[in-house]
Amino acid sequence: MHPPKIQTFDVPAGVNFDTKGIRREVAEYRRTPFGLYMSRPVVGRASAWWIESWLLPDLGLVVTDWQWNPGHEREQDFYLDVARIEPGEGTWRTTDLYLDLVVKRGLWTEVLDVDEFVEAVAGGLIDIATAEWALHRCHATVAALSAHGHDLDAWLAEQGVVLTWQGPGEQVRPAG
Repeated sequence: MHPPKIQTFDVPAGVNFDTKGIRREVAEYRRTPFGLYMSRPVVGRASAWWIESWLLPDLGLVVTDWQWNPGHEREQDFYLDVARIEPGEGTWRTTDLYLDLVVKRGLWTEVLDVDEFVEAVAGGLIDIATAEWALHRCHATVAALSAHGHDLDAWLAEQGVVLTWQGPGEQVRPAG
């Protein structure tokens, strides 16, 4: 079992250190009162070529929208990671707490990686208080999404959170 995945978002430098510690150039960072937006190319992953994420510290969620390569498309609108998010003046940090949610607008929300979460707790990779917080965060998110017809935007708007997505802009999907 792997330890919790940590990412660093260095806003002034315009880089993201991914969960493997690899430095990734960021096309755009945007701060708002409720979070931090990041948009960057995906390098070295056959399934996707662009990633956009919103770090929402008050909700304990990282909301991601992927641009998939042909043949790798997934039946989802958003991927949510339950995470501890530490905002900073220049650098933000996330610690992924294993529990993930996949949202298909208007249809369903699915919780993923419960097995990894249980194994991490049993192995002492996350403490009991953090595990309890992550479970509460996950359940509250599923309940809220269900109450809003699995519409992430509708639920977040009620929280005063409006996510805007820039997309890859003029970026060209890599060949191959």
